[in-house]
Amino acid sequence: MSKTASSKAVRPPRLRLWTSATALCFAAGAVGLCAIGIPGARAAESGYSEADAERVRAVTAPTADFSRPEAHETLSGGAGTFAGRSDAKAMSHPDATLDDKGVENFRLGFALFKKMWVQAPSSTQASDGLGPLFNARSCQSCHVRDGRGRPPEGGAGSQSFLFRLARTPASDTERAALAAHEHLNFPDPIYGQQLQEQGVTGLKGEGRPVITYGEKAVTLAGGDTVTLRVPTYSVVDLAYGPLDPATTLSPRIAQSLAGMGLLEAIPEAQILAGADRQAKSNDGVHGRPNHVRDPKTDEILIGRFGWKAQNPTVRAQAAAALSSDIGISSPDAPDPYGDCTQAEAACRKMPNGVQKRFGDTEAPDPVLDLLTAYTANLAVPARRDVDQPDVLAGKALFHQAGCATCHTPKFVTARKTAEPQHAFQLIWPYSDLLLHDMGADLADGQQVGDATGREWRTAPLWGIGLAQTVNGYQAYLHDGRARTLEEAILWHGGEGEGARNAYAAMQRADRQKLLKFLGSL
Repeated sequence: MSKTASSKAVRPPRLRLWTSATALCFAAGAVGLCAIGIPGARAAESGYSEADAERVRAVTAPTADFSRPEAHETLSGGAGTFAGRSDAKAMSHPDATLDDKGVENFRLGFALFKKMWVQAPSSTQASDGLGPLFNARSCQSCHVRDGRGRPPEGGAGSQSFLFRLARTPASDTERAALAAHEHLNFPDPIYGQQLQEQGVTGLKGEGRPVITYGEKAVTLAGGDTVTLRVPTYSVVDLAYGPLDPATTLSPRIAQSLAGMGLLEAIPEAQILAGADRQAKSNDGVHGRPNHVRDPKTDEILIGRFGWKAQNPTVRAQAAAALSSDIGISSPDAPDPYGDCTQAEAACRKMPNGVQKRFGDTEAPDPVLDLLTAYTANLAVPARRDVDQPDVLAGKALFHQAGCATCHTPKFVTARKTAEPQHAFQLIWPYSDLLLHDMGADLADGQQVGDATGREWRTAPLWGIGLAQTVNGYQAYLHDGRARTLEEAILWHGGEGEGARNAYAAMQRADRQKLLKFLGSL
């Protein structure tokens, strides 16, 4: 019988700790889970004791036994994993360990997540402030059912696809500002950091992205051929003059949101330890963190969210999306005109939605807090079919091909976390959260903080097997060019080329097993 979660939601037990003379292990129910750790100096940064660190080291060690599932492998998001039906709503459930107050905040956050913002001034003063330039009117417009976006298809637009804009630094002053992490990059002088297709009544949108596709055939072992879409990007109907010649276009689709709070809860020390291990290896893989400044605290932290790991926290990600995508200001991004530049004078003359009796921004506290609570506590769906022979064989092939070097299977979260229920959980994100050079074919030429124009954050794979179920389509990589997981693999270059070539050299039956494994995540 498959290990697919039953239709009835079952709350997994929280991991608890026990000690004996011979072992220090995690437990979930009656099943023990021996653990591992990280060096003592870094253990304290995670809130770990020395004993914790040893247990963490043991439990996150790569497996060498592919004959059976690992302990707790179905619980992708730890004790908070959603263990109900794998249907279209599978990515939209709250962390299973939330208490009543947490569930209440989650529901309030969801109401804000789907809220349709309107143009100011409006009779619904708690909902006005849209734009004036924007890509979408709500968070849910981009993250439908909290899943991934897609590029425009068949002449129809897509609110979950956009162009990020940036130019190279033009002076020593600008280069110094980048080095000090005062900026991630520099915007187009007219159009800012992002191309907004839409404007409020009386204001033109900035322009429209255009994608044309060529084709590239790839031959695999055994003679099978796969056709890849090769995109070319441009902008038409520019409303305010030409782009700066130095401005680059970076196409982006919306990412799935499940498990974000757990990713924030991974200790920096574990992420840096992964970079250290890769730096010492001789396999050509050498990921590195993106160091970015937290807009709330002004601290320099490791980036974890966004295609180039440009945001360090769930809150920072939410504030950036409110500002750039919808044009709504918040305490962490307080400009009510969003991405409207000084060159777009008509935009900056439009009314904004700041209501002084509510606060100094269009989304004052606790709006950003509640949105953060929602996105931080979207549960990861449980793994499926973990004990099936083909899935286990595919898992072995995934490791043998080198995929697990970047798509690190598991971590243990810190003792001290922003969300208490996320503390000390064994999780399975299949990402190292590091930047990797993915080769010329995937390069966008756009620097974002420490990330170069060829580097991308390793995308977490948990929940990826439910993309079709949740969204009704498949679209992978930063721009959605890959229509299948196989296409996504075959686009890997640079540091991912070795794993890509290993996949291409497999016989068809083995490739299908590896894809079945990915489909179980």
